[in-house]
Amino acid sequence: MEPVRWGILSTALIGTAKVVPAMLKSSQLTVAGIASRGLPRAQEAAARLGIPKAYGSYEAMLADPSIEAVYNPLPNHLHVEWTLAAAKAGKHVLCEKPFALKVADMAVLRPYADKVHIHEAFMVRFHPQWAAVRDELRLGAIGELRYMHVPFSYFNDDPGNIRNMADIGGGALYDIGCYAITAGRWFFEAEPERVIATVFRDPAFKTDRTTSGLLDFGSGRHLAFSVSTQAARYQRVQLVGTRGRIEIEIPFNAPQDQGSRYWVDDARSLDGAGIRTVNLAVADQYQLQAEAFSQAVRSKQPDARALEEAIGGMRIIDALFASEKSGRFEKP
Repeated sequence: MEPVRWGILSTALIGTAKVVPAMLKSSQLTVAGIASRGLPRAQEAAARLGIPKAYGSYEAMLADPSIEAVYNPLPNHLHVEWTLAAAKAGKHVLCEKPFALKVADMAVLRPYADKVHIHEAFMVRFHPQWAAVRDELRLGAIGELRYMHVPFSYFNDDPGNIRNMADIGGGALYDIGCYAITAGRWFFEAEPERVIATVFRDPAFKTDRTTSGLLDFGSGRHLAFSVSTQAARYQRVQLVGTRGRIEIEIPFNAPQDQGSRYWVDDARSLDGAGIRTVNLAVADQYQLQAEAFSQAVRSKQPDARALEEAIGGMRIIDALFASEKSGRFEKP
């Protein structure tokens, strides 16, 4: 297909360090330009990454008719504002997660959902290990999936880091809890009926530095997760069924230059005698995500499903924060 021409909306680190280098490896798209609030910063990033064009403002890039799709890695509180601006300019938008700070903010995007593609950038859903594990579940490798455990944490106590700024969407639930939620929705292939959370907030930052949640998917299916911005670096997805379990070793930050693996345990013994290791080839989930989006731009009519998927995740985050205040289960 004709490569889709992408513009990168800001020089944010997630874009310049992870996503853009992955996109540059693909023949299905072209990273045609990068924008910043100042031209020198955009020019520096463009030169370093080999991007042909630099823009001194976001508006300038959105006004360029040659740009077809936009990747939006701005801070969380700016996601909706600039996704809306891009959609109004006729650009397709891949927006970093979480899409908003509350679900009500996303209503302004609905009129554009059938005009341009608007997707939330959960790259994990494009990694082969996520597809392979879901296939294992569908084929009954561990019987019926009963419960999931998802720990996810890293340590960052830098007051200048946006993840520690409450007013612009910092904190554990927004930053990494959304991945646990996505895992539950992906592997149960359902939406939770009710959720509850317990939250500990950093006394200085006011962000949730440790949040644990329970999502009830009905019929006795539960997801329990704990996420923290001030704990040892760790991540796992544990899926336990009626006849066995599956464990994904690095479910969220799978290396871009190494293979991945997961384990299937038939539960015959607690010492791991029944474990089968599945090794997968090298895959770059950021590249696969950008290619899938580019293919959609070329071959699919935009519709509201991707936006509604993102809205569904935001409803769950809203409900978990509501539970923090109410102390009881809340319905998303």
